[in-house]
This record gives sequence, C-alpha cells and structure tokens, in this order.
Amino acid sequence: MLQLDNISKAFGGRMALDGVSFGVREGRMTGFVGGNGAGKTTTMRILLGVLERDAGEITLDGESLGAPQRRNFGYMPEERGLYPKMKVREQLVYLARLHGMTGADAGRNADQLMEELGLGERRDSTLESLSLGNQQRAQIAAALVHNPHILVLDEPFSGLDPLAVDTVVDVLTQRAADGASVLFSSHQLDIVERLCDDLVIIAEGSIRASGEREALRAAHSAPRFTIASSNDLGWLHGEPEITVVELEHGRAIFDAAAPAAAQRVLRRAVAEGDVSTFAPQHASLAQIFREVIQ
Repeated sequence: MLQLDNISKAFGGRMALDGVSFGVREGRMTGFVGGNGAGKTTTMRILLGVLERDAGEITLDGESLGAPQRRNFGYMPEERGLYPKMKVREQLVYLARLHGMTGADAGRNADQLMEELGLGERRDSTLESLSLGNQQRAQIAAALVHNPHILVLDEPFSGLDPLAVDTVVDVLTQRAADGASVLFSSHQLDIVERLCDDLVIIAEGSIRASGEREALRAAHSAPRFTIASSNDLGWLHGEPEITVVELEHGRAIFDAAAPAAAQRVLRRAVAEGDVSTFAPQHASLAQIFREVIQ
C-alpha cells in the first residue's frame, strides 16, 4: 500500500499542501479530485520525487519511498511530455528500455498497448501528427509500457471523446484487476464516480474527505427515498416524519426523519397498490464534492 502521512509543501509564503494524508491500495482505482489549485498536481509530483516535501512521510508497504521503489511507478503528467517528432512505437519501446526491459519485451508491450488503446494503425506516426485525443492515448501507453506496479495519472481523460474514454477505462480497470495501484485525478466527476473504488477530495491543500466510494456516498446521503406505485401518492403529504421533495402522481421522492418512517410509507403503499420502486437515494460525487469543500 502506498501511504502519504502529513505531507506539507509551501511555495514562498503560500501553503500548497497542509498535512495531506491518504492511502492508495493495491488492485484498486483511487480517484483524486479537487478544483484548480487544490493541490492535486503538487501531491503527485511529490509522490514521483519531482518535488521535495517540506514535511511528512511517504511509505510503500511500510518502507520509506525512495528512488528504487519509484522505478515501478508509471506517471502520466497533465502536460504533454513525449517527444513530438518521434514515432509512437519507437517512443514506447525507448521508454520501456529505459526501465530495464529487453528489446523483445519492450516491443511486445508496446504493440499490445497500442492495440488496446486503438493506436495500432498509428504506430509509425510521429506524435505531433496525431490528434490531441490520440496524443493522450500515447501518453497513457507511455505510463503503462513498462508494467508498473503503481500508476499515477494526472487528468488521463482530458481531451478524449466518450468512446476513447471507455477504451482507456477498460485498460486501466484491467491493470487494477491485475493488481496495480492506480491513483488518477480528473475534473470529470462522472467518470471518477463510475471508475474509482476509493476517493480522495482535496481543497485548498488539505484533504476534505477520503475512503471507499460507497462508504462516502452513504455517509453524505440524506435519509432520502424514491418510491413508485400504481396508485397516487398524494397521501404522503399527511404522513408524520415525512417531508415530500418531489411528487408526481405515482412517483415521489421524500425525506424520512427515521428509518421506521420510511418503512411505514412502504407498508402503506404496498397495501394500497403495486409498488415498482422503493430505494434509498445516495449522494452523487458532485454533491459530496460541493458539500465537503464549502
């Protein structure tokens, strides 16, 4: 497990990171979200050793993180970082060789990744000749080509169309299923919500929320329920401990002051007609994000 404990970093008189602590677990996708200037990129650069931290500790499986362990990292920066005039396959093979792979293994990995990411037909194209979306795919391939155990990806979905997003999601999900630890930042909260297992929210250099996605959704959800029935649900307005949020004929959204009140509503609805839907409503990632950064 990759663990950050009380990481702090200041630039001049401005505190960029203030006691940042969270973990990235093996075989899981950890979404790292925050507004512009929140501290995401600074955190990632400290993880990679590009920036020095002012205080705190970073460990991998209980041991202090250093250069030898970072050789098993794969990093994709937000800015373009590849050689624009170099051919895609040639570049991927070169980067894999820099990580100690044989020429045969490097070529095999490069070919496999280009096929997985839809770049097979552009293998001999220079990076600068590719569309921005394909350049982004090439950057992702560069982060993966040496089979890293830990992936740190800064805005990997930027500039990708929906089909390309699905392709990249499939590739990253498979890497996590194979045991890699994946930390990725994104402003696209809908993608983070469907992809991440764990979630870290940062604002103004401090962690505002972190943990498993579903646990955070449950913790930040109001006691709100959706119900749909074959009969009109107008009687909900007269129910004690119930606040109707939306009501339209046989469909309603309501808040319950206690679980027993919600169950009472369900029993009455079943007694009066067929109930096709009854379920708690969980907060979306966007709702949690707005709540914790305020």
